[in-house]
Amino acid sequence: MKNRITKLILPVLMIGFLLTGCGKLNEDTKIVLTTGFAKDEVFRIETASCYKPEVMVYLTNMQNQYEQVYGKEIWDVDTGGASLEESIKQSVLAQLAQIKTMNLMAENYDVQLNDAEKEKVEASAKQYFESLNDTEKEAMDVSKATIERLYTEYAIANKVYEYIIQDVNPEISDDEARKITVQQIVVRTYRRDASGKQIPLDEAEKRYAYSKLTGAVTRAAAGEDFEALMDEYSDSQEHTLSFGKGEMDPEYEEIAFNLGNEELSRIFELEDGYYLLKCVSTFNKEETDANKIKIVEQRRNDIFSQEYDSFVNTLIRNMNEEVWSEISMLKDEKITTADFFDIYNS
Repeated sequence: MKNRITKLILPVLMIGFLLTGCGKLNEDTKIVLTTGFAKDEVFRIETASCYKPEVMVYLTNMQNQYEQVYGKEIWDVDTGGASLEESIKQSVLAQLAQIKTMNLMAENYDVQLNDAEKEKVEASAKQYFESLNDTEKEAMDVSKATIERLYTEYAIANKVYEYIIQDVNPEISDDEARKITVQQIVVRTYRRDASGKQIPLDEAEKRYAYSKLTGAVTRAAAGEDFEALMDEYSDSQEHTLSFGKGEMDPEYEEIAFNLGNEELSRIFELEDGYYLLKCVSTFNKEETDANKIKIVEQRRNDIFSQEYDSFVNTLIRNMNEEVWSEISMLKDEKITTADFFDIYNS
């Protein structure tokens, strides 16, 4: 059994591209609901169409992955809004719409698969199609040609992404990505009333809070264990924090990044209280290296987002609501296929 839900799409899909719903759209965006559809055509973006069997492949694989991890009862969970099944349907719609859109972008960039990539697509399609039993093929109404088309478009979308982000510099300096670790004692300068609302302390109460923290400074400077002092003095449950530049309050960050190992800060005040910091490490290598990856990925997504958004907002999108409303998850014990993208990625 899998211990996670396999990622089914490009790492940039959080950008999203829905053909339905209440999302805010650019004023140039054109969405058209029309009757001029081919049989089983779910949506059309300019010249790119998506058909019901394609949706069923994605939806069925995602459904079975969820069931492998959480069990079939997952669909009965109350989400407090739209059903989980409907949310998965919308996710599948967004995924396929983005892939279709990126294939349109590929035409502009002249991005194509080479012979070796085409061979891999054909081999993956053959392997996946042959893994399906007759019930699955019939229920999804799928052919080997459909699978090959899906794999081809997925591969092209990945190439488009790589093409767009190819100039992003993957080299991030230690200083830019540096993560430090500090311990903190926080004495709040507010209290809460019966309703939970924050009530600021008056000046006398604030002076007492400040003097309380000066006692912690004296004891820490005398060599007492700082962790014990945090337990005794701090109003915050967060005792040890690791962070990089741009992740904290500017004043907090400036003070923390100028501390040396084992050095205590001065007492300083932020909006919610008085703070005392002790530097545990001025350079957390493991977290710094992880932050470098995060920074590069964010830059890549930002570059892709700009390019994708400027392209997508000029497209005409047609949604076949009648066919879309007929699509639902398959309820059959014989339908277990869940490795559509695992086969491709392997």
